[in-house]
Amino acid sequence: MNATEKIVKIDSIDVSHYTIATDFPESDGTLQWDKTTLVLVEAAGGGMRGIGYTYADEPTAFLIHHTLSQVVRGMDAMSPPAAYEAMWRRIRNLGRPGICSMAISAVDCALWDLKARLLNLPLVTLLGQVRAGAEIYGSGGFTSYSNKQLADQLSGWAEQGIGSVKMKIGRDADADVERVRIARDAIGPNVELFVDANGAYTRKQAIAQAELFSEYDVRWLEEPVSSDDLEGLRVVRDHAPAPMQIAAGEYGYDIFYFRHMLDAGAVDVQQADVSRCGGITAFLQIAALCQSHNLPLSGHTAPALHTAVACCVPMFKNLEYFHDHVRIERMFFDGLPALVKGELRPDLSRPGNGLELKRADAQKFAA
Repeated sequence: MNATEKIVKIDSIDVSHYTIATDFPESDGTLQWDKTTLVLVEAAGGGMRGIGYTYADEPTAFLIHHTLSQVVRGMDAMSPPAAYEAMWRRIRNLGRPGICSMAISAVDCALWDLKARLLNLPLVTLLGQVRAGAEIYGSGGFTSYSNKQLADQLSGWAEQGIGSVKMKIGRDADADVERVRIARDAIGPNVELFVDANGAYTRKQAIAQAELFSEYDVRWLEEPVSSDDLEGLRVVRDHAPAPMQIAAGEYGYDIFYFRHMLDAGAVDVQQADVSRCGGITAFLQIAALCQSHNLPLSGHTAPALHTAVACCVPMFKNLEYFHDHVRIERMFFDGLPALVKGELRPDLSRPGNGLELKRADAQKFAA
């Protein structure tokens, strides 16, 4: 890009979606699934293309193609926050949470990637890097797994030098304690153990389970009750053993959700998902909120998409290295962040987020 050029118009927003079967049937405390859909956005302008995506479904792709692409086409590719605001105004009467926010997230991430590529800069450099890598935790341990599958997966991450691992709970409260014991035995005493109930417990049940889990040094209890129950989260937080952090926030779709959760004192760790919350523009806003509350921020899933922005926010804690998404991102993209000593590190030799779509490989999963 010529340094004297002030505006580069967004020429097009292309969207595609791909459905990938899981490698084994999966479930958590409240849901079962056997496939994942990736909605991919490519933003073009100035002879460059930027990549963004979300894990959603076909209606998200429809909204991007028929509505959001019309809004941002012709806008300045050098000003992603302006496009972000325009998209939010356009969906006012469609409802902010859910599909609309995931669609905006994918477009916003693609526009930030496009801007970085136009400037021939790594995205992490454009955003302002404050750390070399984003610490990760291995995440899976689905309730559909046998005890052996659970132990093998978690111990495998530990053997890779990943210092924290997370498993799903909540399907059967009595069985959960035994599964947690098996997990602790598998990973040994020096790896942090996290558990995620996906909102499956009642308040008192969650408090009781937290006490039992503390015998196995569980350090993170995610969504012990529904994340819509802010008072319940605060009650569990107040009564959980001191070393155990309460985390939630993956279903935050706009800045107001996160303000309410933080003001309620509901969590020890605020989670946010760059592929759901409104993209990089919103993630930076949420990071500022967390800093104002002196609470750490954790990135939820989509590890390759999070890595750059995770390396650029001061209060960042960790990033979820989610089994399904790690597998899909390896299948779909070249230029993934490197896993080094339990961290994902962006490739500073590549512009933008560094990702390049393996089109032939991806096409096998096109709808």
